[in-house]
Amino acid sequence: MNSQKIAVITDSGTDTPTVFAREHDVRVVPLRINFSDGSTYESGVSITPERLIERMATETPTTSLPSPATIRREFDRAHDDGYVAAIFVSISSGLSATCDTVRMVADQLDGFPVVVVDTKSIGIGAGLVVMEAVRMVEDGITLQHIGAMLELVARKNSVFFSVKSLDYLYKGGRIGTAVYRLGSVLNIKPVITCNEGGSYVVVRKARGWERSIDTQVSLVEEQARKYDKVHMAICCSSACEMFDELEERLLAQIDNAVEIIRSGVSADLLVHTGPEVVGICIQGA
Repeated sequence: MNSQKIAVITDSGTDTPTVFAREHDVRVVPLRINFSDGSTYESGVSITPERLIERMATETPTTSLPSPATIRREFDRAHDDGYVAAIFVSISSGLSATCDTVRMVADQLDGFPVVVVDTKSIGIGAGLVVMEAVRMVEDGITLQHIGAMLELVARKNSVFFSVKSLDYLYKGGRIGTAVYRLGSVLNIKPVITCNEGGSYVVVRKARGWERSIDTQVSLVEEQARKYDKVHMAICCSSACEMFDELEERLLAQIDNAVEIIRSGVSADLLVHTGPEVVGICIQGA
């Protein structure tokens, strides 16, 4: 129960599970997807991941931030709905200027304090921080303490993902030419993570898709050994679904998991990864 009336707000790039967001009134500000014909869509609002994949067969669009006006409207709406303050949990500032834009808007608010948390992560990796923000608010942790506590949570968070095609990460400037050429010529499928600054880096290289998934599981196992308990999440695009297989493997190999969350991949993230992406996130408890 959110007796403090602190709103939890995030952006669509965190892939916060829809059911969880609905049950806990997590407000989601959509990133925008832009096509060359001038059409612009709000991720998860006016375009679904499935529809995006259909359109990507003929064109790879670009993404852009939520406008300051859109962010301001979400804060105003929360205030009008009876909330007295807000926590905004954002995808990595190393991958998007969304966090900086939110801070700019929050600084202009009068009488509605906002704590902005940069997760330094992406997708459900950031979504797990959103879920922890909800738990903290409902447990009565005050606004003045919750920001610093969530930053500590984010530091215990690691996300690993692989894509079948490196074309989209390369076109978007997320990986360099050397990695792209190596992958294309030798069928190397790098496993990618976010570094301390929240930018993409290659953490391991594997030959072929199956080995890249095996490598993700191994990396998660390594992280799990650092903690008494862990929260985990599996993210799969609709074109590359393997939830059951991965959950079975993780439960068999990692015995200190508190939960395993399942997550899709938002349309705005698919623009940069392509339609075939699988990832695993682990967060120390």
